[in-house]
Amino acid sequence: MTPTSQGAQSSIARQQADLRDRLPFSDRQDFEDAARGLIARRVPSAVTSEDGRVVWDNDTYAFLKGEAPDTVNPSLWRQSQLVAEQGLFEVVEGIYQVRGLDLSNITFVEGTTGVIVIDPLISTETAAAALALYREHRGERPVTGIVYTHSHVDHFGGVKGVTTQEDVDAGHVPVLAPEGFTEHAVAENVYAGTAMGRRAAYMYGAALARGPQGAVGAGLGQTTSTGTVTLIPPTLEITATGQEETVDGVRMVFQMAPNTEAPAELLIHFPDFRALCTAEDATHTLHNLLTLRGAVVRDPHAWSHALTEAVDLFGETTDVAFASHHWPTWGKERVVAFLEIQRDLYGYLHDQSLRLINKGWTGTEIAEYLKLPPALENAWNTHGYYGSVSHNLKALYQRYMGWFDGNPAHLWQHPPVEAGRRYVEFMGGADAVVDKARGSFEAGDFRWAAEVLSHVVFAQPDHAAARELLADTFEQLGYGAENGTWRNFYLSGTTELREGQFGTPTVTASADIVANLTPTMLFDAISIQVDGPKAWDEDLTIDVHLTDADERYRLRLVNGVLSYTAASQKTAADVTLTSTVRALSELAVTGLTPEGLDRAGVQVEGDASALHRLTAVLDPGDQDFPIVTP
Repeated sequence: MTPTSQGAQSSIARQQADLRDRLPFSDRQDFEDAARGLIARRVPSAVTSEDGRVVWDNDTYAFLKGEAPDTVNPSLWRQSQLVAEQGLFEVVEGIYQVRGLDLSNITFVEGTTGVIVIDPLISTETAAAALALYREHRGERPVTGIVYTHSHVDHFGGVKGVTTQEDVDAGHVPVLAPEGFTEHAVAENVYAGTAMGRRAAYMYGAALARGPQGAVGAGLGQTTSTGTVTLIPPTLEITATGQEETVDGVRMVFQMAPNTEAPAELLIHFPDFRALCTAEDATHTLHNLLTLRGAVVRDPHAWSHALTEAVDLFGETTDVAFASHHWPTWGKERVVAFLEIQRDLYGYLHDQSLRLINKGWTGTEIAEYLKLPPALENAWNTHGYYGSVSHNLKALYQRYMGWFDGNPAHLWQHPPVEAGRRYVEFMGGADAVVDKARGSFEAGDFRWAAEVLSHVVFAQPDHAAARELLADTFEQLGYGAENGTWRNFYLSGTTELREGQFGTPTVTASADIVANLTPTMLFDAISIQVDGPKAWDEDLTIDVHLTDADERYRLRLVNGVLSYTAASQKTAADVTLTSTVRALSELAVTGLTPEGLDRAGVQVEGDASALHRLTAVLDPGDQDFPIVTP
């Protein structure tokens, strides 16, 4: 416990005791499955970068032993014990996973001459360490194929730790991915990447100390590695369910699952192994419909139907299901039951939300009162360790109805600072609010204490007593949370209130990802940064000629908007840039400065000051923006 940390309040201790009595902790099947097939662990677990920085260390979770302390929800403690299992495991003969070496799992499928890698983690360092562990015990097999199951960074970022761009370009290593993979992978990490990265630091507890008062895991995996993020674009897109591809003698039958857990996602059946890779559509948790770091709301209706289709397509020919997170499920009947209960979980949330929406319920009301049926509640794999019933139901309301709940009082509310000032004034001043909130805290009403104290902090951010009590309140809410990401959010808020902002430790908009921006995506990425008011009086044009693609674009900045078109133009632009597609994308890293243009090999003709005028109105994101303070 750090010097400023508090123990669990009595109300939290009572909640934990009730959960220990109520939930089926005697069911040890998951522990048997998580340990099954262990070949070897990586000892020590720590993975370092070239400069000696530790980018992953699963050994820091060694404290996850025995019964949960009162400062951790016992259900989350159990999940973290399972997820923290680390090592090389045999799924079936010929299919192996390294688990516990990043947020996600990396899978190795042995072929005729080498090994196919599925989902090579977040960082090159952890992926390389996983491959080394595999080779240490299974031999020096070359990598003969890569499969990305979907477009999230923990499923492709470490690719250059297991292969090279040169081997892919030479045709030695095909890279397979679902249709639309590159666009979604790049856009998610660039367009709103700064904000998502900052919030991801809260979500995964990046700055939290590991321990019973700090980070215990994120439910889906323990946390994210902090190494080098890379990307090699696919060489073969999977476009249809039933499409079969053979790589290095390994037959794979694909099921398309777009707009489920990711906008571009697929499942893989290995008929010769009687094995199904469920990607991230069926794991041992309720997943996110809207991740707390931010994303487009996912479609649980499509998700549910995809799992029905998986049962129909592969249920009779599958003896083991494994995923890109967590541990496998063995036995045909158990696999089908697992897929069906996961299907029913997303289907129930979707259908019941719409039923209540059509009765006039709002998102917060649905989230507060809708409960899962006993059959779902009693299955460990439906618990909200990563997604939660609460925030998923609010996301569903958002998906169908938007932010407005129909109450005119909520149509034009004050922003947090102005609302905070008014609340504090109405409630008798900051000191009075803090005194009343302290009573709520002592009574165990932490939700209300957090609500009113946040108003004080936004109205008077330097009010020491309010900050201190809000930090203590967030801490108690974290201790009680079953959801790993909720716990991390609460405790990260505690950390920043007590110690100051910690920024964004992991930035996923890496050079490799940025280099795969298409020209139009690059133009979009620049337009997002235009400071509109600053650019109101600007009017400039830029032509871009891409010699290798024989494409021409006209960019125009006017009325504070940077727009672009590929239509032919009758007038000359202020300045013309001549480049290749790859060199142009490098400008996202080097910038539009003369030095950056020169380094990228971009030719400039005309009035170069137009570029300076454009860069002068660009306002890039802030990776250290405040979250729990104004």
